[in-house]
Amino acid sequence: MQKKFFIVLLVLVVATSMVFAQGTKDQKKSDSLEIFSWWTAGGEAEGLDAMIKVFENRYPGIELINATVAGGAGTNAKAVLATRMQGGNPPDTFQVHAGHELIDTWVVSDFMEPITFVLKDAGYMDKFPSDVIDIISYKGEVYSIPVNIHRSNVMWYSPSLFKQYNLKVPSTWAEFLQAAEVFKRNGIPALALGDNESWAATHLLENVLLSSLGADGYRDLWQGKIKWNDSRVRDGLTTYTKILGYVNRDHAALANMDAAGYVAEGKAAINIMGDWAAGYYYSQGFEQGKDWDWAPAPGTSGVFNMLSDSFGLPKNAPNRDNVIKWLTICASREGQDAFNPIKGSIPARTDGDRSKYDRYLNAAMDDFARDTIVPSVAHGAAISEPWLTRVNDIMALFTTELNVDKAITEFQAAADRYAPK
Repeated sequence: MQKKFFIVLLVLVVATSMVFAQGTKDQKKSDSLEIFSWWTAGGEAEGLDAMIKVFENRYPGIELINATVAGGAGTNAKAVLATRMQGGNPPDTFQVHAGHELIDTWVVSDFMEPITFVLKDAGYMDKFPSDVIDIISYKGEVYSIPVNIHRSNVMWYSPSLFKQYNLKVPSTWAEFLQAAEVFKRNGIPALALGDNESWAATHLLENVLLSSLGADGYRDLWQGKIKWNDSRVRDGLTTYTKILGYVNRDHAALANMDAAGYVAEGKAAINIMGDWAAGYYYSQGFEQGKDWDWAPAPGTSGVFNMLSDSFGLPKNAPNRDNVIKWLTICASREGQDAFNPIKGSIPARTDGDRSKYDRYLNAAMDDFARDTIVPSVAHGAAISEPWLTRVNDIMALFTTELNVDKAITEFQAAADRYAPK
């Protein structure tokens, strides 16, 4: 009898301990928020910290868990995220490129909640351009909050080199090819390219195709509505092969920011790269208007080729209410103006405080407000990750072989497999 009493007592103690532990766990969950990202260094980490401070000032009782995974421009973080999401252990919220990277990977597979209500409840729907709302939406619902905007179609150029040879800064690829001949005769690469990672070549190609197709044709190509043997696509691929005749010889061994540096150092005339290059120039002490300046990539004036980092709401997020609070901060003017000047990007909202942004970013904000907006391929906004991986593989060979017919066949096969049906 005594033995039974002690067994019953032990069971009661264990059960009580479990209830207490569960209660403590639940209490901890309700007071915390895990933010998962690959922002581990430099302006991006400092920008995230600034936005976290805005959150903490408004919600001082919530513990912020800044969960970051370094390396591989997000590759390592995406692998960890996939394991957690598929294992039923999602972070409360996570950084992801706005557009198809999120939608095709996590929305279509039913891992995310729609968050249109976050923007509507805060009165923010009209603070974001309609083209951006389209990019972050699926079947009429918004699935992520874009915290920033970067621009892909930027031509960084050396004012001193163009002045030295009395050349006009090109606004078309035909004008580029004319200037390139002059630079070539003087031993100067007209185009700096750093494609030791093949995405940089994809980045260049997407903007060449944007120039040959226009905004509508560019969108249609990546929606599978235009075939790769279309004459405009062939023209773009052919132009790409021509401009590759004027690149630096060490391009395959060079990193993308080193190529941007060639321009500011007067070693090359232009570079086509995203506007994080401006942040690099500022950090290295290069002066705009003297060492470097910018214009839209040839043939793309009036179009803003965008990419964006964003946050969403996973289904079964442990602290859903806190995620909603975070997403509201992400969408707010205060949150975006804390993050972007440090990150070196512009707000996704159209009403950012101009006084907080430098000369280049103010110009980018002007273009973002008035230009036609299209999604970047190289940075996950326009196509799915599997499709982009295949595009990068094709580009690695195309940049070496410059075989337009072979590239058309391979790009079309990829589109047949991955484009929306």
